[in-house]
Amino acid sequence: MSNTINGCGSGNCACKSAASVQRRDPFDDTDYGTPLRHADIDVTLEIDGQSVTVPAGTSVMRASIEAGMKVRTQSDKLQSLRRNVMELYISDHPLDCLTCPANGDCELQDMAGVVGLREVRYGYEGENHLKDKKDESNPYFTYDPSKCIVCNRCVRVCEETQGTFALTIAGRGFESRVAASENVPFMESECVSCGACVAACPTATLQEKTVIILGQAEHSSITTCAYCGVGCSLKAEIKGNTVVRMTPNKNGQANEGHACVKGRFAWGYATHKDRITKPMIRAKITDPWREVSWDEALNYAASEFRRIQDKYGRDSIGGITSSRCTNEETYLVQKLVRAAFGNNNVDTCARVCHSPTGYGLKTTLGESAGTQTFASVEQSDVIIVIGANPTDGHPVFGSRLKRRVREGAKARS
Repeated sequence: MSNTINGCGSGNCACKSAASVQRRDPFDDTDYGTPLRHADIDVTLEIDGQSVTVPAGTSVMRASIEAGMKVRTQSDKLQSLRRNVMELYISDHPLDCLTCPANGDCELQDMAGVVGLREVRYGYEGENHLKDKKDESNPYFTYDPSKCIVCNRCVRVCEETQGTFALTIAGRGFESRVAASENVPFMESECVSCGACVAACPTATLQEKTVIILGQAEHSSITTCAYCGVGCSLKAEIKGNTVVRMTPNKNGQANEGHACVKGRFAWGYATHKDRITKPMIRAKITDPWREVSWDEALNYAASEFRRIQDKYGRDSIGGITSSRCTNEETYLVQKLVRAAFGNNNVDTCARVCHSPTGYGLKTTLGESAGTQTFASVEQSDVIIVIGANPTDGHPVFGSRLKRRVREGAKARS
């Protein structure tokens, strides 16, 4: 079967043309968190004798492939159509880009440049026809309906990814708008503040308050959320030495671009005024803390360890780690206790709450941990939940579990 894509019939040109359907150069590295429909199976097209495969799980156009089909994603007619759509959007959108918190991180702004929009033929006054007030009830983000283009992304991601169904499109036609539950403020709605809608929003309609206050980040770093055991991959967006916001990493194997309120917004402890950033010591519990150098702090700790063991014996000192410590940190603590202190007094608080679970898993499955990835729930027909509340304890996995249930799987607890 022979097909033509964008006038290119073979070789790399065809592959690049196919890739252009998936990417928006020069913004192909920009991730707006848009919920996407995915192919269920591998799709292979034969283009002038060369097979091009679009793998399952990627976004593809669902259409029957016919012999001789010519596919075009770029043409003068399409470019004119896209430019006209952008004109309609801009004609009813505030033109305060320079003072907008999303300036430089706005898909509407980017696309206006991509289609070459230089003028708007429709009458506009640089404002939206809706006179709704900005909703600032949520402590983490704002909702400004005047900037909304009613793209429906936030509604879809709330339904398809999070599964809360807190958002809807209210009104009809020119009066359409995004509404939380029954047109109530976000904090009074069913919204759980997972932030998925904020990540999916292409404008500043839904915007983190920290970005409004601090401005756009200058650089970012990939990190891992330490709240629960899911291990969500997050991108810490930083300005100077200050965290501006945390966004879910779409390449994260555990969360696949989703997060919960804790990982997304509850990172204030990192910059809290009471956070200890320098070593402190005190000789007695009644003495005030005194800031010292790292050398003095380490020498003091070592001398006290020696004093205690000399007085009370080698087994008088032990180590205990938090369940929020990494495996590497826990390993180093036990190494310190065994190699330096000379005993086996090492423990972790996770043993207290998880030892029954670990014992049960080891007895039944042969391993004291899960034997499947989080993604395996998406292929499960029956899901058994025992002694757990995934929605509360592990929200991101809970969302994936509930999505599978909506698709027809049976859940038993």
